[in-house]
Amino acid sequence: MFSTLFHYPRVLARHRNGPSADDRERYLAHCAEGGAAHSTLLSLAPELLAISRRIVLDSGRLILPAEVEMAADRWVRYQRRHQRIVTGRFSRERFIQTATAWLRFLGQLQERLPEAPPFVDLVQRFDSYLREERGLSPHTIHNRCWHVQAFLCWLSEQGSSIDEMQLEQVDAFFALRQMQGWSRVSMASLAGALRSFFRYAGEQTWCSKKLAAGIEGPRLFSHEMLPVGPKWEDVQRLIRSTDTDSPHDIRDRAILLLLAVYGLRSGEVVALTLDDLDWEHDILHIGRPKQRCKQDYPLAAEVGEAILRYLEQVRPHVASRSLFLTIRAPFRPLVSTSLHYLVNRRLRVLNISCRHGGPHSLRHACATRLVAEGLSLKEIGDHLGHRSAYATRTYAKVDLTALRQVADYAMGDLL
Repeated sequence: MFSTLFHYPRVLARHRNGPSADDRERYLAHCAEGGAAHSTLLSLAPELLAISRRIVLDSGRLILPAEVEMAADRWVRYQRRHQRIVTGRFSRERFIQTATAWLRFLGQLQERLPEAPPFVDLVQRFDSYLREERGLSPHTIHNRCWHVQAFLCWLSEQGSSIDEMQLEQVDAFFALRQMQGWSRVSMASLAGALRSFFRYAGEQTWCSKKLAAGIEGPRLFSHEMLPVGPKWEDVQRLIRSTDTDSPHDIRDRAILLLLAVYGLRSGEVVALTLDDLDWEHDILHIGRPKQRCKQDYPLAAEVGEAILRYLEQVRPHVASRSLFLTIRAPFRPLVSTSLHYLVNRRLRVLNISCRHGGPHSLRHACATRLVAEGLSLKEIGDHLGHRSAYATRTYAKVDLTALRQVADYAMGDLL
């Protein structure tokens, strides 16, 4: 690897004859396989050489994080003495970051054990109860446990415990969330999670059984908020804006088509793998986490061409089976928050106004278009992966043309 990066004999000899040369070369090769650019490797190699001269890697001993920090301080003092830097903050952070990644790769880093959050055993038992006895989806379990953990951490900071907790403390936590700008829907989700937890905690005699009944969130009305997405003309304009040769645009075009044509959720898009594409039969397999099953869709020609172009021209050749990866190394699968930033940024650039400018707005736009095309609610629900028609019927309110026809018909009989 050194001979690939360096051509001057003296520079090459310095790297080859330095401490832990084999370990440094293995790590550089590992980074290269992960897609690191040549310029990145050129800057990484001298950093590894400086680290190896200040941290002794004898007989595979584990290195404590404190030892890495002390070595970083020595490196900063050395650079200041030779007037290479003005401030040592960036140099120190880079040294620690690089050394930590290298030692972790070698298996010689003594990892700091994370401090266990308060009441972690109670949350774990609640998690097991929701999964094994209630049979809830992983997404629902994660959300409920997240709310409960946040409340219990706050409760611990107040110097209180679950067995002596009062409803006034729940009200105080709700007031805190409201001050932080939480919406009524989020507050209702929090109340439901805490109510579920304290109902279980009461059955386990961790606290009073009366607590759960006293937890009330804001009242929500059925279908009080209509699902709102951009107009279909704006969706088409959004997709046309990605018709370039830019790697980001090529990847994002495939993502936007999946969101708009199939109405997929962001979590369903980022969960796609290479195995979910059946090119022989033109089938797309979508994992539905709520139904805990796979749903098959015919692979539309335009969507298939966009995905194929991304695979051939942009997607890096790495071991990961995830379909959508980051453009730059280190290559990682995209997450749901990445899609929210992607869609929201592109909508703002095109001045497309939308109440909620994330990936779910394209799902609403897809459903609204299907309603306008005259598909039944059952067909729309099947396309969107709804478990029941109850979740789909709100889109009937969005079809203003049909509602006006009904109103005209009714008024015609009365007048």
